[in-house]
Parts: sequence; C-alpha cells; structure tokens
Amino acid sequence: MVREEVARSTRTLQWRCVESRVDSKRLYYGRFILSPLMKGQADTIGIAMRRALFGEMEGTCITCAKSEKVLHEYSTIVGIEESVHEILLNLKEIVLRSNIYGVRDASICVRGPKYVTAQDIISPRSVEIVDTTQHIANLTEPIDLCIRLQIRKNRGYRTNTKPTMNSQDGSYPIDAVSMPVRNMNHSIYSYGNGNEKQEILFLEIWTNGSLTPKEALYEASRNLIDLFIPFLHAEEENINFKENKNRFTLPLFTFQDRLTNLNLKKNKKEIPLKCIFIDQSELPSRTYNCLKRSNIHTLLDLLSKSQEDLMRIEYFRIEDVKEISDTLQKHFAIDLPKNKFSF
Repeated sequence: MVREEVARSTRTLQWRCVESRVDSKRLYYGRFILSPLMKGQADTIGIAMRRALFGEMEGTCITCAKSEKVLHEYSTIVGIEESVHEILLNLKEIVLRSNIYGVRDASICVRGPKYVTAQDIISPRSVEIVDTTQHIANLTEPIDLCIRLQIRKNRGYRTNTKPTMNSQDGSYPIDAVSMPVRNMNHSIYSYGNGNEKQEILFLEIWTNGSLTPKEALYEASRNLIDLFIPFLHAEEENINFKENKNRFTLPLFTFQDRLTNLNLKKNKKEIPLKCIFIDQSELPSRTYNCLKRSNIHTLLDLLSKSQEDLMRIEYFRIEDVKEISDTLQKHFAIDLPKNKFSF
C-alpha cells in the first residue's frame, strides 16, 4: 500500500533540460529543472546530487609518467622550454574519455624542433583524447622526447603520496583528477501557500567535456540508486534483533511524542533516552550541528549536559540553550539541568 502511494506521488514529477551549450572542448554547460516537489524535497535532491556529481563520478586521466633520462622532477632538459615539473602539470590537464578499467599504457615519442600537444600521445583505441590541442612541451632543438604514460579510470581526486624528488626508475606519479564534473549549482523556486507550498529545483552542471551534463546527471542518479539498493532488500533479509540479547528493539514513537510516567531510575529510563536521537527533533539546523560536533547524538547525551556545559560549546549562544529547554519542556516535560547529573 505504501509503495503504491509513493509510485503515484512520483509519477507526476517531470524534468527537462532548459539550456545546453558548449563553451569550449573542455567546458560543457547544462541547466535542468525538476518539478513539482513538496516543500524540502528540492534541497534534499540538490544536496545529494552535488555529492554524487563530485564524489561518485568516474573519470579517466594520466596517473604516471616515466622517462629514464630525467634525474628528478624539478630538473630541466636542454632543448625543452619547460621544466620536467611543468610537463607533468600539463599532462595532468589532459582530459580523456574511455570505458576502460585497470591500467592502460600510452606513450609520447617525438623529435624536435616541435610543439608537442596531446595529439602526439599514442594511446589505446579504447581511450579518446577530448582536446588534442592541449599543450605539453615545446622542443626548441633537434632532440628526442620519449615519455611512457599510465592511464587509469577512477573517481574523485587522488593526490600523489610517493616521493618524486629522486625517482630511481624515472617514473613520476601524477595527482589523479578523475572528476568529469567541474562545477555544480542548485537553486530552488517556491510557490504556493501554507501546506500546499511546492518547489521547483534548478540544477546547473559544468563538465570537462569527457561527458555531457545530461550524461553526468544520469550517471550520478544511477550511482545514488545503486547505493540505496541494499536498503530496498531489507525486508527480504528477515533480520530479528531479538535474537541478540545485547541488542534492543527501537520503540515505536517519534521525538514529538510525549513520554508519560517519566522515571529517573536507570533501569527504567536509560533505554528510552538512548533510543531518541536529536536528529528527530525540531531543533534549528545550526543548533543541531553544534550538538553533533560535540558528540551529542541522543536525548541521554543531551540530558547528561548542564546549561553551563552547553554554553562552552563553540559557537553556542544563550538563545540555543533556551531553544533546547523549550523543546524538552514541550515534548517531554523535562527541564534542562543547570548542574550536570547522569541517569
């Protein structure tokens, strides 16, 4: 019954691309809208999409360069305008597109004088260079430049942790920027009044050209769905927490339900208080974040602190303490202790 209601409610959601353009070979832009959403849903989706677009997307890049004639990363080579370090930075900027997994080999073998670009890279057929005009080096004399490259597909940003000042085999790891999305913004437009208030979500996505913003939106959405699939099969697992004596069953009440017959005795009070988490409360997000940073996660944690203890929390104000006191009094008829005590 619940799943049928959810299906009906999401069936009316529509999205479309309202703007799309190519600013350069390495900069694509797309603007999308999703509507109609209930109050609060636009922010939920926007934040989740931002995390997925930056942290869960896969990209292909050069991760290592090797040349036996190079003594160290900051050396210079006669006949080459750039230092070795500058060449490595230029290789880092090359944008690749592929469907490979694992490490693939590529190479550069040219003779000067020559203006070396990404077009001079000899790469596997499965790897495509997005912008072949990307500058690598300028050979000003008739010398040979031979560099072996390693290409890998990964996600996120991985910094080089190996020392490169004196590489014995001539290999120099390169910081891997496997992030096809360069920037992302989301904005919300609200309309309607009261409980009928609805929202429109606007998404702006900039990519490096290895995929379009529309492809990035699809890929990020699919990655988010994959992360939540295990929870969809929770009912099939038939987990019974009662089999473990050290576990307890969560009570069926929300933070807003008033606890009756409040008893301060430990054997009657500790478990309910441990089961009520502050993220179920009506506290403002600023107050909630301050409490979480101080490792205050449950009502039991909160009541073990006095008003003076809370005021010692960084960025905490007297108004925040009053907000907490009012919430405890309203829903539980509990006063925040002025002096510390434990249950």
